[in-house]
Amino acid sequence: MESSAKARGTGIAKRSPEYIAQKMEEGKAVIAVTTDGTWVGFCYIEAWGHDTFVANSGLIVAPDFRKTGVAKQIKQNIFDLSRKKYPDSKIFGLTTGLAVMKINSDLGYQPVTYSELTDDEEFWAGCKSCVNYDILMSKQRKNCLCTAMLYDPKDHPQPEETANTFNKKSQLWGRFMQLKQRLLLRTFGKKEEKKNRSIPQSIKTFFY
Repeated sequence: MESSAKARGTGIAKRSPEYIAQKMEEGKAVIAVTTDGTWVGFCYIEAWGHDTFVANSGLIVAPDFRKTGVAKQIKQNIFDLSRKKYPDSKIFGLTTGLAVMKINSDLGYQPVTYSELTDDEEFWAGCKSCVNYDILMSKQRKNCLCTAMLYDPKDHPQPEETANTFNKKSQLWGRFMQLKQRLLLRTFGKKEEKKNRSIPQSIKTFFY
């Protein structure tokens, strides 16, 4: 998962092998394999805020099986498993990828603000290993390069509606995400530059 995120230039909340194994043992994971046992992909469930929120995390597809529709199948299965295990929980995700946004929209997710996500400190602590964590914290956890998406079982449109809306606005969403990332990176870069200028030269030499 980590090497795949680095290759894509995206962030990821790192988890230990023991943590991932525990999810499998608890029946909170989807593992995709071929009929001959070749590993194809994986995703797992995390519950936050006393099971008020659920996240489908760690989606990964083996390089040889990418762009085959496997990711969508895994997301559908992990979504169904989440609804079965946590029928009253809100399901959410954070992504920088337009392809994942489309898959989520097909399932009935809607883009939301960060304030509508879990306030569980343990979840946000997991973002510390993400390359964009400093940007997240500079925005007081109200914004980052990722787009937040949410499925609320008590108040949600039909998947056909969210899918159609995304398909109609996919190009607009793509431009919006690019603009958002440029603005956030530019703003954060200026803050870092200003902070460095305020440090006495003798101390700056020490940091370098």
